[in-house]
Amino acid sequence: MEKKTQKNLKFPDGFLWGSGTSAHQVEGHNHNDWTEWERSNAKRLAQHSKKYWEKSQHLFPEMGLESNYISGCACDHYNRYEEDFDIAKSLGQNAHRFSIEWSRIEPEEGVFNEQAIEHYRQVIWALKKRGIEPFVTLWHWTLPYWIAKMGGWEKRKTIDYFLRYTEKIIEELGDDVKFWITLNEPEIFSGNCYLKGIRPPQKKNILSYLRVIKNLIKAHKSSYKIIKKINPNSRIGIAKNNIYFEAYKNRITNLFLKKFIDWWWNFYFLNKIKNQQDFIGLNYYFHNRINKGFNKNENKNTTDMGWEIYPEGIYHVLKNLKKYNLPIYIIENGIADAKDEKREKFIKDHLYWIHKAIKEGVDIKGYFYWSLLDNFEWDKGFWPRFGLVEIDYQTMNRKIRPSALEYKKNIEKNAIE
Repeated sequence: MEKKTQKNLKFPDGFLWGSGTSAHQVEGHNHNDWTEWERSNAKRLAQHSKKYWEKSQHLFPEMGLESNYISGCACDHYNRYEEDFDIAKSLGQNAHRFSIEWSRIEPEEGVFNEQAIEHYRQVIWALKKRGIEPFVTLWHWTLPYWIAKMGGWEKRKTIDYFLRYTEKIIEELGDDVKFWITLNEPEIFSGNCYLKGIRPPQKKNILSYLRVIKNLIKAHKSSYKIIKKINPNSRIGIAKNNIYFEAYKNRITNLFLKKFIDWWWNFYFLNKIKNQQDFIGLNYYFHNRINKGFNKNENKNTTDMGWEIYPEGIYHVLKNLKKYNLPIYIIENGIADAKDEKREKFIKDHLYWIHKAIKEGVDIKGYFYWSLLDNFEWDKGFWPRFGLVEIDYQTMNRKIRPSALEYKKNIEKNAIE
């Protein structure tokens, strides 16, 4: 019998390989609307976890502890960023996404913290010194507490504050950064905070939800103009969470639901900003099978958080984005997998479908695994483990997971088998 040979699937020359973090999730010792909310809700979240999560997920005892829901020093990345970037470099990565914490920059209205700005300048330089391209997010969900008290993104005035903050950052740091992400997952933020009402400010109101989306659209479009005016060579986009909605057996009802939810969730925001973006930053985690309703997944293979693993979905999402005729960077794609049993396959399977989309003409320029480090997963706290690097939260020791070394092999080859 003739022996079958494996074929490497090569990625385009110049393809960027990296991972990401966000300030509140890794830096530690922030003071913003989330830290205030954590203190008020930690006990409730700990008690709720015992009823909410499946028995298999109760293998993570920390989910029942109040301390799990207080970000505290997080991963101490604010102080240990050089160590963490050394790890990213050792793993072959040539790009890294991080966010600037607005509450550090402007802790009081109109008062800019020059020391914090200098810190982020050093972060950017530390990346560039290691040959790692920085992708900088201006807003990754958290707000200075003084803005939150004034009504946050519900208020038109917050747009003005965001533009002032944006202008300050670009004037100070713009010469050293090519890629800017203005907003992170505006639909996830508005949905959880104002439609479901489960995250700060926990205001469940459809009119507030729609108002927040409208204001975020305005904020992006106006900040785009500001960035381009200061630095015309900047490349600007958002981080957009898109979901693969599958109409089960193409039944008419399912197809109708798919058409509506694709329009609203996947395309509405992008359509509104289509003339104010230089690239699309895609965050992909979810498949959603529609069968006379949403979330009818089989869930045969799931993450620690119970999310269905469905790599093929990223191919369909990418194909749907081709119509925008813009470069695409996969800004987030990751798995909560504390035992590191599924992460290697998760990455390779998603890269396979990404490669297929590239072969079919989708202009994909880079892949960022989420995340470089285990981190504080918002209202879930510390127990979900997304990191290529394991964090011991007692000692802050970093430990590279085996899956990270496998990802490194893909990076070095610029290919998968």
